[in-house]
Formats: sequence, C-alpha cells, structure tokens
Amino acid sequence: QVQLVESGGGLVQAGGSLRLSCAASGRTFSRYGMGWFRQAPGEDREFVAGIRGIGGDTYYEDSVQGRFTISRDNAKNAIYLQMNSLKPEDTAVYNCASYCNMDWAKCDYWGQGTQVTVSA
Repeated sequence: QVQLVESGGGLVQAGGSLRLSCAASGRTFSRYGMGWFRQAPGEDREFVAGIRGIGGDTYYEDSVQGRFTISRDNAKNAIYLQMNSLKPEDTAVYNCASYCNMDWAKCDYWGQGTQVTVSA
C-alpha cells in the first residue's frame, strides 16, 4: 500500500520559516518525480516545487522561487520543503505527491496534506 505522509506544518509569523517533510512508503520512489502542491481556501490547487528522481533537477512556482527549497533523500524515500521568508499568501494546505509527470500536471500518489498558516 502506497503512503505519503506529510509533517512540519504549523502557524508562523510573516518572515518566518518552516520545513515540511514527506515520508513515502509502499513503492520505489527514487526514480520518479516528487513534488509539493498547495491549496488555499477557495482556490485551485497549485504546483509549488518539484524534484526529478533521475538527475534531481528542481522546479519552482514563480512566487516561491528564491524563498523555498525542495530536496530529497532517496535512501529515506523522503522529500522536504524548506520555506523561508514566509508570507501570508503562502497560507494553504500543502500536499506532497509522487510519480508525477514531466509537467507536474498529474501525479499518481498524494499525501493527506499539512496546514501552513502565516500570520501578518
């Protein structure tokens, strides 16, 4: 059974930092793209950051470029999202996903999400 479990969300003041973790199990993830997505209340889910399995190339949504860093540890089947200089508009439920296609439009496996709330 495939499982993705996120952790590390919480409440932080604007300008602060959080580190999200996603632990994956049930399949081999090291060769496949994994990513972070977020959904704010009343908004569509959006891509935040992704990392390829082979090569480890990283990709970011424009508004988080330079503030967020995605990384992975294939030995632990885990990915991370270091979020710095957080803004109130970063408030959302953050989900990790795996077996994502090349343009991050479709991923086969999803976690339940972790809430990130940034106060002004």
